[in-house]
Amino acid sequence: MTATHHAPAPSAADSGASATERFKSDKYANVADTPKERVSLLAREVLEAVHSTIRRHKVTYDEYNALKAWLISVGEDGEWPLFLDVWVEHVVEEVATEHREGNKGTIEGPYYVPGAPEQGSRGSVPMRDDEPGTPLVWTGRVTSTDGSVLDQARIELWHADAEGLYSQFAPGIPEWNLRGTFSVDADGQFEINTVRPAPYQIPTDGACGKLIAAAGWHAWRPAHLHVKVSAPGHELLTAQLYFPGDEHNDDDIASAVKPELVLDPKPAADGKGETVSYGFVLDPVKA
Repeated sequence: MTATHHAPAPSAADSGASATERFKSDKYANVADTPKERVSLLAREVLEAVHSTIRRHKVTYDEYNALKAWLISVGEDGEWPLFLDVWVEHVVEEVATEHREGNKGTIEGPYYVPGAPEQGSRGSVPMRDDEPGTPLVWTGRVTSTDGSVLDQARIELWHADAEGLYSQFAPGIPEWNLRGTFSVDADGQFEINTVRPAPYQIPTDGACGKLIAAAGWHAWRPAHLHVKVSAPGHELLTAQLYFPGDEHNDDDIASAVKPELVLDPKPAADGKGETVSYGFVLDPVKA
């Protein structure tokens, strides 16, 4: 697996449009019945925070007009999902899961696609015959917080390729490349064959990139595996798993790395790639 693919890098507008369509198709309906009082409370407090920032830092009209122009360009580039997932979602996730006793989670990010092909409890993610990257064999077990085996658990896995690109969000990549859904066996165990992903920069040719450049930030995310782990009667776990030694584990642009999510890969016994053991403990849904 040493070949290098050179698919054209997607533009911010192209990947942003894909992420925006995905988001609109499966998320908005969940808040359709939110009480007006709740909407009013949240909207007022967000606006009050903006007002406070303007007063405290004496924001000028030129700065205000630059903000308006930038907000318009975020929409034109379709980058609202990227902006919110990179700079806001990690706090929403923290609040939403602070009660959990099982595994730590983290952000979903903008590149999740439901319905990845089923691969059984021991299998490989779909990949190209010459997929670049270090082979990685991942084993683990899924249990409940009381230690009982969750033999109906499912693990959805997706991640970027060796060039930091995601299938369905970049041209020239097979539809389900590096995306798969795995079950577990009667003991709650699974084995997944994939390749180690690469660190990557979020798109920088659109509005989010302009913010990064103007603020003097970097655009890097450390290498990571995305997962969603589910089981009947238990809370859905969304997480990203990271690799030790990545220079951006400590300054991830998305602020999504947690120590509990860093893997400990070892060289494979046959000298071909790496192996890693990492399981999941899910919290029961509270009545």
